[in-house]
Amino acid sequence: METSRAGTVPTAARSPQIPVGSGNTFTCLIRFALANIRRRPERFVLAVLGIALAIACVTVVRTISASFATTGEESVADVLGDAALWVVPAAGVRYDPTAQALVADGPVPAITVPAGWSATRVASGVIDLDGESVALRGSDEIPSGRAELGSALADRLAVSDGDVLTVGDQHLTVAITGDGQSMTVPAVPARSLVGDNGWWVVHAPPGLEQRRDLGATFGAAVGLPSTPDPAVRPDPGGEGLIYDTVGGSGPLTFAQKYSALFSGKVTGSTLGLISTIGLGLGFVIAVSSFLAAVTERRREFGIMSSIGLADEVLYFFLVESAVVFLAAYLIGVCAAGVAVALVIPSIASLGAWLQGAALTAMFLPAMAIVGALVPVHRLLQQRPVALLEDR
Repeated sequence: METSRAGTVPTAARSPQIPVGSGNTFTCLIRFALANIRRRPERFVLAVLGIALAIACVTVVRTISASFATTGEESVADVLGDAALWVVPAAGVRYDPTAQALVADGPVPAITVPAGWSATRVASGVIDLDGESVALRGSDEIPSGRAELGSALADRLAVSDGDVLTVGDQHLTVAITGDGQSMTVPAVPARSLVGDNGWWVVHAPPGLEQRRDLGATFGAAVGLPSTPDPAVRPDPGGEGLIYDTVGGSGPLTFAQKYSALFSGKVTGSTLGLISTIGLGLGFVIAVSSFLAAVTERRREFGIMSSIGLADEVLYFFLVESAVVFLAAYLIGVCAAGVAVALVIPSIASLGAWLQGAALTAMFLPAMAIVGALVPVHRLLQQRPVALLEDR
């Protein structure tokens, strides 16, 4: 009987696996990154502090920007209420930081309100009341002897419903309505204090409130130009300008567009430029730290590459980079929150800080990935033998 010898079947060569012990691969990567950090703790601390300082600068600017955006939106809402159109003077309007509200810079445009439309003439200016700058507005819709204050202004003046305020030579009873920083009184005492400066707020005829051409229609009737864009300024040589708050295209409301103007003044300023430069310097610090780490561990990574773990080298650095940037982010945003609260408490708010922190976080993934790829890319381009021969 003929027998045959069983041949040895060749098996596919397998790359050595990272010893994972009782954990998974990601846990091992974390442990490896922490071990490398413990090897050079001073480098880790300096890198984190440098990046955290840059992140703090950006977060402070973004927090201020978010606060200004909120202020802009609230200021417009305080002026317009549910009005569809805002007719401003040729000199325009401005935000007064001491009164914390919008005020008119010129006389109310002279218009004749068309039939069917409802318009309210509002006097506007700034007065001093018990040492506080107050945005004063006057309207014929306010009953005699009454002063309507936003809750924010009432808190600033330390008054409540039913208190009596002396405005000019008038003794007015306080009524708190809304959340704004303005005071609205009857038109006659207001004009005696602020003159003819002011604007109109206009409501559309019933049933036409949501038409997209309200500004153009009303403008044609009164002889004034109109625009849905708050960035457009009135012609100083003209009679005024109509802002259409329901017209225009795009998903943003008029108040949101106006708030973007406030935000852009911060991010487009020198302060915004400095914060951007600071963020770039923080990234340079991170890359320099990783380059130094790569140089120190060339032989170690050469051994890993020679046994088929070249990809893991990249993963190690990605995880270590993520740890560094995460630690720097947490320290930076917390420091920014404390700095804003201590230095400029008037604009500090939890919502603005959270928005600033969220906007800053958008930069982190790209910075962490690129910060790891730049030094490792050069390393992985070399043959393992060259890395092992390096002294």
